[in-house]
Formats: sequence, C-alpha cells, structure tokens
Amino acid sequence: MFTEKVVKRVVRELRGGKISSNRAFRRLKNLPYETLSAARLDHHRSIRKGFPEAVYAPGKSFEQLEKIVLAMAHAHKCFLITRLEEFQFLRLKESVAGLKFVPEGRLAYYRKSAPFRKRRGTVAVITAGTADIPVAEEASATLELMDIQVKKFFDCGVAGLHRLFDQLRELQSAKAIICIAGMEGALPSVLAGLVDRPIVAVPASTGYGASFEGIAPLLTMLNSCAPGVAVVNIDNGYGAACFVRQMLGKSQ
Repeated sequence: MFTEKVVKRVVRELRGGKISSNRAFRRLKNLPYETLSAARLDHHRSIRKGFPEAVYAPGKSFEQLEKIVLAMAHAHKCFLITRLEEFQFLRLKESVAGLKFVPEGRLAYYRKSAPFRKRRGTVAVITAGTADIPVAEEASATLELMDIQVKKFFDCGVAGLHRLFDQLRELQSAKAIICIAGMEGALPSVLAGLVDRPIVAVPASTGYGASFEGIAPLLTMLNSCAPGVAVVNIDNGYGAACFVRQMLGKSQ
C-alpha cells in the first residue's frame, strides 16, 4: 500500500539494515507510477496531495476500468471512482471486494483502512435546487472519504430566498461552503454577501435551454460581485471537495 507512512517505514528499515536494498526496491518499484496497457497509474499522488486518488470512469471500456481498479486496490488503502454507472459498479464489485457505491453521486469508493478521526469543524454543502443534489452528493462523499464532516443544505435557491435565511446561522459556523447552483447560478453570490466563510461555487448543468447546460451559471459565478467566491468546472463536485481539502490543510 502506498502511503506516506509506508514509504517512511521502508526508508527507516533500509537505513537500519532491517531490509535489503533489493527488498526496498520491490516494495517501492511502482512509485511514482505503474504502467498498464492503457493507463499510467499515479500511485504517488495521494502522498503529494494528501487526499485519495480518483479514477474517472467515463470513456473507459469495462476491461480497462477493471484493470485500473484492481491495480489501485492492490496499491492503495483508499481511492475513488467518479461518474460510475450502477451497472459498472455491480460488475466491478465482483472483482474488488469492499467496493462501495454512492448512487446519488454516481461515485464508488474503496476503503481498506478504518476511517480516521474526523477533523474539527464542518464543511457545508448547499444546493440551489433538488436537481443539483447529485453534484452535492459527489462533493459530500469525497469530503467524507477525506475524513471531513459534512452538513448538507438542499433546495435553498433564490426563487425562495427565505429558505436560505433560515440556514444562515449554521452556514456561518462552517469552515467552508460548497455551493451548487444551476439555472442562472445566483446563489453563491447571494450567499457570499451574507457570510464570511470561503465559498467554492459549482455551476450545475440543470436548467432550461438558455442555461446552456451549465454555461450560464458558470459565467454568473465567475462574475460574482461578492468577494470570496472560487469557481470550479460545471458539475465538478469532486473538484470542489479537493479544493476545500487543500484550502483547509492537513491540520484541519
């Protein structure tokens, strides 16, 4: 398994003469990456970045996906598979024992080790509408796999702003806020004007024709008049969660 702790232990054992250089090489030979027929797996990323590696499922044949996931399960205690369909998961779990699925977020995860103690503080994940929940669940599941506590607030959009006002006290107590909105994408800007928490805005592809599958809310969020808003790509709940993890740092 490739973790910072494991690599340091191998180095200590080699330095102390407890293992040979050949054995140390065999244990670390797939760092920084392992070459498969259709992929080069970056086993070093979780050590560099501090959060689990993720496999993006779309565009891969099942055979390619299975080979990648099996290699990841052999090398890592924890990783994600994003944008995974349920039928793919049902086939994969036959090969990879312990693989779990979050259907709302179209995300699977593998975790061999027990969860760490949750970090202090909470990250809020809020959506403008119910249709934005799949992106919120992708972000939430990613955060929880990083041992970050999550509080969810669904359907608080500007079409009924009083629904947001009732949640402000809890939102204000969060370490950071991930805000998902489709349609015109106004919620992150409104929220940023009301709380002093950093906000990561995620444009969602929900909405009618002129929302252009997320382009309209993306432009709205990039043009937010309220400071303190960072914007990730359309429907990218995973990316929002990773940004928040980097922002909070290892000590949080």
